[in-house]
Amino acid sequence: MRIDPPAFLAEPALAAVMVALPEARVVGGAVRDVLTGHQVREVDLATPRTPEQVAKALQAAGIRAVPTGLDHGTVTAVVDGHGYEVTTLRRDVETDGRHAVVAFTDDWRADATRRDFTINAMSLTRSGEVFDYFGGIDDLRAGILRFVGDPATRIAEDYLRILRYFRFLARYAGGPTDPAALAAIRAGLPGIARLSVERVWSELGRILSAPDPRAAVDLMANLGVLAVVLPEGADPARLARLVEADAPEDPLLRLVALLTGDPAALAARLRLSAAERDRLVALRAGPVPRPGDDDAALRRLLADEAREVLMDRAWLAGADAPEWAALRMRLSAISRPVFPLEGRDVLALGEPEGPRVGALLRGVRQWWLDGGCVADAEQCRAELVRRRRGGGRSSK
Repeated sequence: MRIDPPAFLAEPALAAVMVALPEARVVGGAVRDVLTGHQVREVDLATPRTPEQVAKALQAAGIRAVPTGLDHGTVTAVVDGHGYEVTTLRRDVETDGRHAVVAFTDDWRADATRRDFTINAMSLTRSGEVFDYFGGIDDLRAGILRFVGDPATRIAEDYLRILRYFRFLARYAGGPTDPAALAAIRAGLPGIARLSVERVWSELGRILSAPDPRAAVDLMANLGVLAVVLPEGADPARLARLVEADAPEDPLLRLVALLTGDPAALAARLRLSAAERDRLVALRAGPVPRPGDDDAALRRLLADEAREVLMDRAWLAGADAPEWAALRMRLSAISRPVFPLEGRDVLALGEPEGPRVGALLRGVRQWWLDGGCVADAEQCRAELVRRRRGGGRSSK
C-alpha cells in the first residue's frame, strides 16, 4: 500500500537521519497512528544494518550516534536536539515471559513477526510505502485487535502483552474481540505476577488515559485481569459514571474512581511516586464540597485545600448529577483566598518570639475562616491587636 508521505517525514532532523539510512523504515506506533489520523508523538526506525554499520553511517553524515541499547540493536541518532531510535531488525532466540534474547536479521517480515499486534507490525518508507505483513490495515479499518500469530505463544513471550491488549483495545478497537485472544489472556493471568509493578502501572495508566476506557476495563473485569491488577478491589461502574460525565481524562482520577480499596496500600504496592501517592490519598480523604455549600463555605475549603483536589473530589462524589456540575462551575469561579497575616505581623506588635505567636496567628486565622475568608489585612491586624490585648474573639 502506498500513501502520501506524512508531514513528519519531512521534518529536517528526521529527514537527515533517513537520508543517512535510506533503507530505514518507520515502524510501530507511528505507522498505526498515521493510518488512523492520530497525532504521531514518537518515531522509531528500523534497519537491516548492524548497530556498528548504523553508527558509522550516521557519523559519516555528521549525525551524533549514541549507543543506547547495543545488546538489543538500538542506536539513537541525535540531530538538533531530536533523538530517534534506530534498531537493527531482530528475531527472538529465547523468551521467558519478561525478557527476550534476540539475534539480528535482515528479514523485515521476521522482525514484524516478533511484534505483538497486527496493527503494530507495519513499517513505512520515506516515500510513503506501507509494508503490512499480517493484515494490520484491514484490522484498523474493522476495529479489530489481533495478535501476530498464536495469541498464547505471544503472551508467553511477554506477559505484559495482556495489559497492552487492553491499552490498544481502548484506543483502536471497537469491533468484535478475538475468542482465541481472550482464552489466551485467561490462561496467562498467573504470568502477570512475574512482571515488575512499574511496568504494570505504566500500562494500567495508559489504559485509563484512553478517551473512553469503559469497554476495555469491563472486559478486564470479566476475564479476571482487573482482580489481578487491582487486588485491593475495583468497581468499573464507578469509573463508567466518571467517563459518562465527561470528567477529565486523568488516569489518577479515574484510578481513584475505579478503586474500592485502600489507595495508600495500592500506591505502596505499585511503587507510585510520592506525588502520585499523595494525590491518591488526598482524593479519598478530607472535606468534599457539596451542592448546598454557600460561597463562604467554598472559600473556607479553598483556603485549606488546592482547587484541583476539591474539584476532583467533587467529580468523584457526584460525577453525573446536574447539581454537582453547577457546584464545580461555582468552585472554579471563586478566587482562592489567602490569609493575609504571617508570624512577622505578630512580632511587629512587640510580641516576643514563642508559642504565643503561633497561637495568636491561629486564632485570627480561625476568625477569618469563620467570617468566610473576606476580612482583609487591615481587619485581620485589628483583630490580632484585640486578641493580643486580651480582648478575645470579636464578631464582624
